[in-house]
Amino acid sequence: MRAWSVVRPGPVEEGSLRWTEKPVPVPGDDELLVRVRACGVCRTDLHVTEGDLPVRRVGVTPGHEVVGVVAGAGAAASGFSAGDRVGVAWLRRTDGSCAYCARGSENLCPSSRYTGWDADGGYAEYTTVPASFAHRLPRGVDDVALAPLMCAGIIGYRALRRAALPPGGRLGLYGFGGSAHLCAQIALAEGATVHVMTRAAPARRLALELGAASAQDAYALPPEPLDSAILFAPAGELVPVALRALDRGGTLAIAGIHLSDIPPLHYESELFYEKQVRSVTSSTREDGRAFLALAARHGVHATTRPYPLSRAAQALADLKAGGLEGGTVLVNDNAF
Repeated sequence: MRAWSVVRPGPVEEGSLRWTEKPVPVPGDDELLVRVRACGVCRTDLHVTEGDLPVRRVGVTPGHEVVGVVAGAGAAASGFSAGDRVGVAWLRRTDGSCAYCARGSENLCPSSRYTGWDADGGYAEYTTVPASFAHRLPRGVDDVALAPLMCAGIIGYRALRRAALPPGGRLGLYGFGGSAHLCAQIALAEGATVHVMTRAAPARRLALELGAASAQDAYALPPEPLDSAILFAPAGELVPVALRALDRGGTLAIAGIHLSDIPPLHYESELFYEKQVRSVTSSTREDGRAFLALAARHGVHATTRPYPLSRAAQALADLKAGGLEGGTVLVNDNAF
């Protein structure tokens, strides 16, 4: 099969990702073989490709926002049949027995493994997934529109819950790419007032089109104090900016898996009055199920920019450059 491989972690524009041939993977005993139809392009893929995340698998194939169809299965895999449409997300496997898994926090499992980092992902014609970690997908939504929901949507949902937004509250979103524009739709559907802070003019226009009350530059103050904020941009220098925008008792959730260094914080203006900072670590399968149900109920849709699978390196370079609206999706033309 054709697949992309991280041959040498480094700047994507310098050839760290290579279009190559790999054997079609053989599913493990409890796994499904999935023929990839579409795969979203996530900023985490860029971090894997460029080495911001340490190498876990030499020559790994990135990609963890996969929509495909079941093409085979291991002997112990159950719950799906050949031809079923499935989603493959970031969280690939946990031990299921540790204290974190037992309390419903499988995203914190020390033995957790991830698609496109520990195992080859969806920048390929085929991938595999443990059957118990595959997602059933809603009917009536095409593959390209569904792909960003598998990570951008799910992690945006978890970040929204971590931000502890009160009913009818005022939410600030810093950065407005694939995850934020899906998170905003859930927040708006639940009655929030949403303010967007982002550097890209096209993203600000999209925010207003989706119903945001305001959209301004990433470093600008929103027009009113915020009850909650979510930092989607991987820019640590925005942490104090977002904290200053919070009202008393407000919460900032940081949604990225990688963040540049946070500058020193000024206690009185950025942390006092019981402001909180929370990180977001991956997501659980229950997050995925809950988000997909809400997305279907509220008609959440991804604004997408498709690329052929063969242009994945260019898609990542364009994501790195910024200014793209919504989510970027690789389309495997050979799967149709």
